[in-house]
Amino acid sequence: MTTLTITPGSRVLVTAGDPRTASRVETLLGAGAAVTVVAPEVCATIEDWHLRGLLTWEPREATLDDVRAADLVVNAVAAAAAAPGPAATRGPGTVTLVGGGPSDPGLLTVAGHAALLAADVVVTDRLAPLAALEALPPHVEIIDVAKIPHGRSTSQEDINRVLVEQALAGRDVVRLKGGDPFVFGRGGEELDACHAAGVPTRVLPGVTSAIAAPELAGIPVTHRGLTQGFTVVSGHVPPGHPDSTVDWSALARSGTTIVVLMGVRTLPAIAAALVAGGLDPATPAAVVADAGRSSQQVVRGTVTTIETLARDAGIGAPAVVVVGAVAARGADRPAEQRPVHA
Repeated sequence: MTTLTITPGSRVLVTAGDPRTASRVETLLGAGAAVTVVAPEVCATIEDWHLRGLLTWEPREATLDDVRAADLVVNAVAAAAAAPGPAATRGPGTVTLVGGGPSDPGLLTVAGHAALLAADVVVTDRLAPLAALEALPPHVEIIDVAKIPHGRSTSQEDINRVLVEQALAGRDVVRLKGGDPFVFGRGGEELDACHAAGVPTRVLPGVTSAIAAPELAGIPVTHRGLTQGFTVVSGHVPPGHPDSTVDWSALARSGTTIVVLMGVRTLPAIAAALVAGGLDPATPAAVVADAGRSSQQVVRGTVTTIETLARDAGIGAPAVVVVGAVAARGADRPAEQRPVHA
């Protein structure tokens, strides 16, 4: 594997679209490359990046003109297909749930990195630090089980089935997730499925985006003189929904920093519920999107203006909402240039 320095704006042509290719693309995007994927089919993660405007996907075969127009051509599939597979594992395999942190592979724990290097199979999703997969030997199988909002999605039941089937086949499986697997990551459900099937498991915690995303924007979730605590809630369903178990009125009066995960779509209803519950409408608020990536965005306002500001900025999931005095602190993190392995 050759190390190249990719400068922002470098035109990179990627001629395959499987999960292993996605790990290479993650690194290229992090370096600021202009990535075009030309392949008849792509995995769900690459399709999601295309829909969000982070890269271009053209569903066809690459041509010589495509190659000539590019500064760099990448095909990660060919090398993987040519490599010999590992010897069959004897006895039952294992499943290790690894919290990958907020997208940046540098925030993956040492234990998580070691688990990846020892895996036969890595089952990953779109919020995991895919660039960390570039260090894996070619024989390691990478299975993409991304859940795309309002798009192609792998059901939790199918994810559980993949983990169990791979482990029962004698393979050591790493389930690589973004953030921490037990903070709205459904890691508990995956652990239960493995236990029910008799599969040995372990859990390696990760850096949760509930703290890391604000921190990467310079926002502390606690700060002396401003707040003595923080509360993390899911905004997957809005206030008043039959499935919502959050007491938004109590949260509005809690005096803590409020961190909302999965709340971009329901932000108008959340803001209205907090104000109705007694929160000062002038309370600072911020939205941090794509935390840990070169595409990171930060929008600041108040609890009553943040939804409009975020919408006007084109912010979508994944994003973390912070409400409280601390949201007025910090500054946007500049994009970084990183070495790229190609």
